[in-house]
Amino acid sequence: MKLVLDTNIYCDYAEGISETVDIIAKNNENIYIPSIVIGELRYGFMKGSRWNFNNNKLRHVINRLNINIIDVDQDVAKKYAIIYKSLVIKGKKIPINDVWIAACCMEVGGSLITRDKHFESVEQIESILMQYIN
Repeated sequence: MKLVLDTNIYCDYAEGISETVDIIAKNNENIYIPSIVIGELRYGFMKGSRWNFNNNKLRHVINRLNINIIDVDQDVAKKYAIIYKSLVIKGKKIPINDVWIAACCMEVGGSLITRDKHFESVEQIESILMQYIN
């Protein structure tokens, strides 16, 4: 199974949330992260006081887990248009970056692992909704 990481799932992994660490460990040969997620993460790092630490940790995780980065190209842009049109027709709005993340997921034929329920509205991808019990 190809796992595509949403921003919140990378954060959960980085924080050591056991359920997330376990699912990623079980699928460590086929892990993907959209470049949009990297942009969202780096924006978050810039807002905080630990830019270097967080940025280095991101690079380390990507290298250690051999994560494939999904870049936005013409094929991803076509999938973005398909997904966005479908959502508009259904009257469902999700954050625009999430439409791009879904398009990246569709491009590689992966399953998006996320905590965001709104991805269930995107019929073109499979999403795995993580829900943690405290």
